[in-house]
Amino acid sequence: MSAGHHHRLYRPGDTSIHLLPPQCKLVAVAAFAVAVVATPRERLWAFAVYALLLAVVAVVARVPAGFILRRMVVEVPFVLFAVAIPIIGTGERTEVLGMSLSVPGMWAAWNILAKASLGVVASILLAATTEPRAMLLGAERLRLPPLLVQIAAFMLRYMDVILDQMRRMRIARESRGFVARDLRQAPVLARSAGALFIRSYEQGERVHLAMLSRGYTGEMPIIRDLSASARDWGLAAMLPCLAAVTAVLSWSLA
Repeated sequence: MSAGHHHRLYRPGDTSIHLLPPQCKLVAVAAFAVAVVATPRERLWAFAVYALLLAVVAVVARVPAGFILRRMVVEVPFVLFAVAIPIIGTGERTEVLGMSLSVPGMWAAWNILAKASLGVVASILLAATTEPRAMLLGAERLRLPPLLVQIAAFMLRYMDVILDQMRRMRIARESRGFVARDLRQAPVLARSAGALFIRSYEQGERVHLAMLSRGYTGEMPIIRDLSASARDWGLAAMLPCLAAVTAVLSWSLA
C-alpha cells in the first residue's frame, strides 16, 4: 500500500521538515491557516510576516521558489474572481489607472488573494515535504476514521491505473476514427464512462479478494513508526505559534 509511484507534489529530502511526523505537520498547517483567516485584512504587515514565515520553512525544507510558483496555478480561479470584485463591487469608488474601482471591493479582493495564497503555499509545502501515504497515516493518527483513510489510500494508489485505462480507451476510440466534435458524440463518451466504471469496480473486487486471501481483517498494517515526540510537536508548533502571535498583535494594534 505504500505510494511507490512518484508524486508530482512530493520532493524527497532529509531535512528537519521532511523528518517531522505527518500528524505534526497537518496540525501545524491547519493552525497556521486559522491564524491567517483570523487576521484583519487591513493589517498588511501581518500578511508580510506570514509570508516570511512560509519563506523560512521553504528554505529549511529546501523547496525552490519556482517549484512553489508553478504549483500555485491552482489558485487562478480565485485570482480571476478577486480581480472582478473591485470592478463589479458597490460602495465608495476610486480611480486606479483610469478605471473606476470599488474601495470595499479592492479590500475584499486583497483579503481573498492574500489569505488564499498563504493557504495554498502552506499546503504546497506540506505536500512537498510529506509523502501522500504518510499524510494519510498521519490523519489516521489524528483520529480520522480508518475506513476513510483506507479509501483515500486506495484512491491515491490506483489513480494512475484508472488514468491509464482512460488513456488506452481514448487511443482505441481515436484509432477507429472517433473525434469528439459536438454533442452528437456524447453517447459514445457516456458508454466509455460506463465501461470505465465497470472496469474500476471489477478491479476493486479483485484487489479486495486478493487482500482477504492475504489475511486482511479491516486494518492495514503499519510498517513505519509514526509516533511523535515532544520535540517533534515543539518544532512543528513554531510556525502556528508565531502566526498566532502575529494574529493577536494584529487585533490588539487595531
